[in-house]
Amino acid sequence: MKPLKSVKITLALASLMLSSCASEPTQQTATTPQEVQVVGAMRNVMWKGELAGTIDLDTISQKEHLVGLGPVEYLAGELMILDGRAYKSVVTSDTKMQVEETFSAKAPFFVYTHVPGWSEQVLPDSIRTLQQLELYLDNVTQTSKRPFAFKISGEVEQAIIHIVNLPAGSTVSSPDEAHEGQVNYTLADEQVEILGFFSTEHKAVFTHHDTFMHLHLITKDRSKMGHLDSVAFKPGTLKLYLPTE
Repeated sequence: MKPLKSVKITLALASLMLSSCASEPTQQTATTPQEVQVVGAMRNVMWKGELAGTIDLDTISQKEHLVGLGPVEYLAGELMILDGRAYKSVVTSDTKMQVEETFSAKAPFFVYTHVPGWSEQVLPDSIRTLQQLELYLDNVTQTSKRPFAFKISGEVEQAIIHIVNLPAGSTVSSPDEAHEGQVNYTLADEQVEILGFFSTEHKAVFTHHDTFMHLHLITKDRSKMGHLDSVAFKPGTLKLYLPTE
C-alpha cells in the first residue's frame, strides 16, 4: 500500500496533466467571409443631419478582400473599396472629377464586408437596367445569405453616376437638402466595374427607400467613380460575381 503522501503527489500530477490537455489550443478552422458590416445609417445623414464621419476607412484592420461603399463625411464626395483598394471621388467641375486611391477618408455611413472568393457567371443579355438587375438578383439568391456584396464587370452603353458635393457649412434635415450641390456625370461606351450591396432589410440604412441595392461604379481606367443612378448595360459583355459560399 502506497503512503498517503505518495498518493497525493500522484493525484496532483494527474490533475496537472489533465489541466494541460484541456488548455491545449484546438486546431483553427478555415475562416469564413465576414458578415456585412454597417456603420451609421443613411437616414441619420439625410433626416438628422449627422454628417460627420462615423468610420475612418484606415481603421478597418483587414484590407485584403475588403469591399465597401458610402459617401465622404459632410457629403463631400463618394467612397468605394474594391478588392482591398480604396477610391475617393470629389467634384472639380460640372464635367470633371478627381479620383484618388486612398484609405485616408471618413464616412458618415458605410457598408462593407470581406469576400475571399467570387463565383463568376455571365449576366443574361436580357438584363439591361438596374430594375432588371434587382429582380434578377432577388430571384437567383433566394437561398443565399443576405445581405451580400456583388460585383459586375463589362461595358455600359450609357450610365449616370453622381457625386455628392454639399457646400461646406451646410446643415441637412431632408434628402433634398442632402443632395444640394450634387453633380451628375453621364458615361457612354465605358468599360466599368460596379460594386453593389443587396438587402431587402436595409432601406434607409444603406439603400434608398425605393431599392434593395446600393451601387458604385468605377471606370476601368479609374478616372471616374460615383454612385450609380441609372445604366444601360451592353449585352454580351457583362459578368456577375457573387460571393462564394
